[in-house]
Amino acid sequence: MKSGQAISPELREWVAAQLAAGHSVPSLRASMRAAGWHDDAADAALQGIEMQAAAGVAVEPPSARMPGPDLSVSPLYVDAGDRRVQVLQTMQLPRVIVFGDLLSDDECEGLIAAARQRLARSLTVETQTGGEALNVDRTSDGMFFERGENAIVAQLERRIAALLRWPVEFGEGLQVLRYAPGAQYRPHYDYFDPGEPGTPTILRRGGQRVATLVMYLHEPEQGGATSFPDVGLEVAPKRGTGVFFSYDRPDPATRTLHGGAPVLAGEKWVATKWLREREFT
Repeated sequence: MKSGQAISPELREWVAAQLAAGHSVPSLRASMRAAGWHDDAADAALQGIEMQAAAGVAVEPPSARMPGPDLSVSPLYVDAGDRRVQVLQTMQLPRVIVFGDLLSDDECEGLIAAARQRLARSLTVETQTGGEALNVDRTSDGMFFERGENAIVAQLERRIAALLRWPVEFGEGLQVLRYAPGAQYRPHYDYFDPGEPGTPTILRRGGQRVATLVMYLHEPEQGGATSFPDVGLEVAPKRGTGVFFSYDRPDPATRTLHGGAPVLAGEKWVATKWLREREFT
C-alpha cells in the first residue's frame, strides 16, 4: 500500500459518490492507480462494493456521524450521565472500546431476574425473509425487553445514549442472553447483508445497524470471551463491563467479525444493545 495513505471513511465516501454518479468499479480502480495507489490499496478501498454493484445493490456513502464516546483527549473515564464509566481498552480498526464499571451489581442482578422468566431458545434475524429463525451457530437462551419496559432498562438506555452520544430512540430493544456450559455464538457480523432479499424489509424499521454494545451481567467460571478473530482480540466477560464496536458500512472491511466463545464452566449472562442509523420502530 502506498506509504501514508490509509483507507479512510472519506475515501470510501468518494468511491460511493463516484459510483452514484455512474462511474464503474473498473474505472475507479484505474483512477486510483493513476493517482498513485497500489493495487492492494485500491482493492481494500473497493472491497465489497464491486460485489454489491454486480448484484444490483445500491451503494450509499457511509454515515459521517457514528455512535461512540468522545475519546479525543484519551480520558480514563467518560461521563455517562448517572455514572462515571472506565475506558479500559480501545482499538481503531475494528473500532472497539472496552468499558469498565458500566453496570452495578444490583443492575446486573435486576436484569437477570426480570429476564429469567421469559427465556427461550435464541433466534437470529433471518435475512432471507426479514423475519427471525433458529440458528445452529447460536446456542444460547434469550429474550428482548421493549425500550423503557422497566426502571432498570430505562435507566440503562439513558446511560448508553449519553455514553455513546446516540439517541435512545435509535436503539433496538435490549436483548438478554444466557449461555449455559457448552453454549456459544460462532463468529458473525451484526450488520444486515445488503445482498440478502430480506434486508430491505429489515431496514424499514430504522436503517442499518451501525454499532453493538455487549454488556456482561454474570461471568462464567471459564470461557465465554467475546472474540474478534480477524484481529486476534478476546474480551473477557467480566461482570459489569461492556464491549462496544461500530461499523460504518455493511462490509467485512470493518473487521467486526465477532463471536461468543463456548462457556466451559458456569453460566454467562449478557445484555446486548444494537444501534441503528435512525429511529427504530
